Amino acid sequence: MGKRRVKFNKRALLFSRSFVIGTVLFTLGLISLLTGHIAADLHWSQFRAGFRPKKVKREKIDIWKSAYSHLYYGCSDRGPNFNHAVPENESNGYLLIATSGGLNQQRIGISDAVVVARILNATLVVPELDHHSFWKDDSEFGSIFDVDHFTSSLSKDIKVVGRIPYKVMRSMEKLPWTMRPPRKSNPEFYTQQALPILKRRRVLQLTKFDYRLSNKLDDELQKLRCRANFHALRFVPQIQNLGMKLVHKMRSMSSKYIAVHLRFEPDMLAFSGCYYGGGEKERIELGEIRKRWATLPDPSEEEERSRAKCPLTPHELGLLLKSLGFQNTSFLYIASGEIYGGEKTLLPLRELFPNLYTKEMLLEEKELKSFVNYSSRLAALDFVVCDESDVFVANNNGNMAKVLAGRRRYMGHRRTIRPNAKKLGTLFKARDKMDRSVFSAKVRAVQRVFWGEPSEMRPGRGDFHEFPSSCICKNTLLETNGEIK
Repeated sequence: MGKRRVKFNKRALLFSRSFVIGTVLFTLGLISLLTGHIAADLHWSQFRAGFRPKKVKREKIDIWKSAYSHLYYGCSDRGPNFNHAVPENESNGYLLIATSGGLNQQRIGISDAVVVARILNATLVVPELDHHSFWKDDSEFGSIFDVDHFTSSLSKDIKVVGRIPYKVMRSMEKLPWTMRPPRKSNPEFYTQQALPILKRRRVLQLTKFDYRLSNKLDDELQKLRCRANFHALRFVPQIQNLGMKLVHKMRSMSSKYIAVHLRFEPDMLAFSGCYYGGGEKERIELGEIRKRWATLPDPSEEEERSRAKCPLTPHELGLLLKSLGFQNTSFLYIASGEIYGGEKTLLPLRELFPNLYTKEMLLEEKELKSFVNYSSRLAALDFVVCDESDVFVANNNGNMAKVLAGRRRYMGHRRTIRPNAKKLGTLFKARDKMDRSVFSAKVRAVQRVFWGEPSEMRPGRGDFHEFPSSCICKNTLLETNGEIK
């Protein structure tokens, strides 16, 4: 019995030790398993965090001036390998240009014509302005632009003459060949299609010349485009001086001013196909004007708004400026022709910004007498005031907006605001359903990349006349000194 009890105690002791050791090992294994998962999860979360985009604190925007404008400048000088213009008697012939549209549409056409003349190695005859468009302005080139400056400024690039020499006209067996190039034609079209005709006939006329040259050219030709647009096309003293008088009057009242290209004329509203709440009277009036463009489809307001083709109303523009942070004491210059609905349409904007002026308010009737029947000359006055403004606001992305936006970028990225019409349209519809501060915050958010900042410039983006990337340089000296953030 004693021997059996001893064996039993030994077995019990052995079992209890095994149980304890097993329990300890199990517990340690469980702890190891759990801590291993925790460590792995911690490591994985840290790993993922490394690839998660870091939150960048947005800098507060100066509504009057870009913080980086001084770091960029226009650069359109001729390169060392860009050959001088050939003499008139060695060129391939004479190029006649018939422009199309309003003042700024014609300005784009003239700038492109200079480049086409260079591509064709042709002598450019001073372009003929459009006398048959909607605006019925019979101004000649020399009534708006300084012909002598245009000719001399481009003398190293192309030869410009006032007219085809008489002896050349007498020697021609047939009238000049006329052709309308396809929109945004590349240089190969001109060298392969137009050049053989020019060489054979000695004189070639290109008609409806607006947007007839591609956005994509080599840098030297793009720089020539900039030299033509930003330097060679200078207004005659009568226009420039009166425009600067308007600028001085605005500056005498305030050190800063905003220029708004309202673009709320009857023709613009009719062309857009949008409806602005004027009832049957508005539909009939604008519908009649719209008939002048036979190729336009039947208007669809919702579709046009979704495509951002509807200009903002004066009231909506006022709400935009107020939401962006402009005080009601700010001074506004309204660049516009006849405003549809007149003073009644303008009143909501005036109530938001009482310091509102037009050229008709700032000038005496006798000063405008030689301008009133010429829409292009009136538009040129507005162009000067908008160009000189601290802030330029474009209501739609038309030709004046594009040309001025490009010019202001070229001249140092002066503050230029273009409404984000697609997003703003939705916000304005829902405005009554949200608090004013919430509405303003949402407006600022959708306008974040529509301030005319240098960062908005990307090679190949949009129309070259609006985004002249080949002609804008960065000051590398300031960059190396750490001034570019």
